[in-house]
Amino acid sequence: MQKVLIITYYWPPAGGPGVQRWLKFVKYLQDFDVEPVLYIPENPHYPIQDASLLEEIPPSLSILKRPIFEPYRAARFLSPKKTKRISSGIIKTKNQSLLEKTMLWVRGNFFIPDARKYWVRPSVKFLSEAIGKRGIETIITTGPPHSVHLIGHALKKELGIRWLADFRDPWTSIGYHRKLRLSASSQKKHKDLERLVLNGADKIIVTSQTTRQEFETITKKPISVITNGYDSNYQGGAHLDERFTISHIGSLLTGRNPKNLWKVLSDLARENEVFRTSLQLEFIGLVSQDVLDSLYRYELAPYIKLRGYVPHAEAVRRQRRSQILLLVEIDSEETQGIIPGKLFEYMAAQRPILAVGPERWEPGKIIERTQTGVAFDHTGHSELKNVLLEWFSAFRKGNLQIASKDIAQYSRRALTKKLVEQLQWESY
Repeated sequence: MQKVLIITYYWPPAGGPGVQRWLKFVKYLQDFDVEPVLYIPENPHYPIQDASLLEEIPPSLSILKRPIFEPYRAARFLSPKKTKRISSGIIKTKNQSLLEKTMLWVRGNFFIPDARKYWVRPSVKFLSEAIGKRGIETIITTGPPHSVHLIGHALKKELGIRWLADFRDPWTSIGYHRKLRLSASSQKKHKDLERLVLNGADKIIVTSQTTRQEFETITKKPISVITNGYDSNYQGGAHLDERFTISHIGSLLTGRNPKNLWKVLSDLARENEVFRTSLQLEFIGLVSQDVLDSLYRYELAPYIKLRGYVPHAEAVRRQRRSQILLLVEIDSEETQGIIPGKLFEYMAAQRPILAVGPERWEPGKIIERTQTGVAFDHTGHSELKNVLLEWFSAFRKGNLQIASKDIAQYSRRALTKKLVEQLQWESY
């Protein structure tokens, strides 16, 4: 059985899709004769937590830990709320206070590539000894935070061990990166570190074709696409809502505000009394004030249900209860390759997906290919209205459903099989 060391910052009780990617890989790796060993921080600062995910950790999993120093802990004394938001990658673009501007400048220019950089050196020293003692043959680093990849680079250089780098998100091209108030020299440092990692790893994994194409301009190393996915062993029950519920799961932040959708829903509610009495907008997770202001402006307040953050199992159950599942992304060329992890759980829920994102958005192509819903750009109006009316008519008849195809390729077990294929090193 091959032993693989997985180095990650996010792990239960941390919440969010980034945790679930490797939690699920670890769950299925032993089915393919691979023994995972995990390395995580001993005292991490997780802005979002979901203790229910602890129950999914395999009891036999070997976990190594070392303490981490995080500047965010000190920053919390200045402003806990702003620190939590920035550490989560949520960055306001309007009406920033002087404190926020200062925190962003420090974050971008002092902590390169990120505020977890101080974990790199002690981790390399600790793991250099542990790898040999445990007979580990391959290491996998997963980021963000991308400082984790620097641990992999140092271990590769010191031990000559096989190294696979997994990028759950891009590095310098991700949307929030340019909001960090970077100086020219800091931007160059980020670019240099990105190039160092991409050319130092033996193999690279990304979650979208767009990121693969971007990285292929930087390195000649083999790059594979392994998306996020869904777990196929859902056991809970769920009865469909009696109302025409449109649900969004996860953070709905300022840049993702689908104003065209709010306008269409407002028009339909004003024009159609039956639609008005049936509509419900359910938000599970953080909703920015800008989004709420837009909803109020379009007179949609009576239909809003704010649920807040819920455990992952409850989020999955609510996906299956909803009549329609809403997927939204920022209207920007930079986000064309961003595939939210919830897309695949939406697909598994077998409810129609209403997607609003940029032109040539990769999730839109996946939705079209799997026949799991309909995708629009942020300027759509008449076609969007027609689809909603069509779905509402089907809802009233009790037959609002989809006939999806080829979604089994996105099951966590199938994706783990693809990962194991990347752990074959014939020519090494």
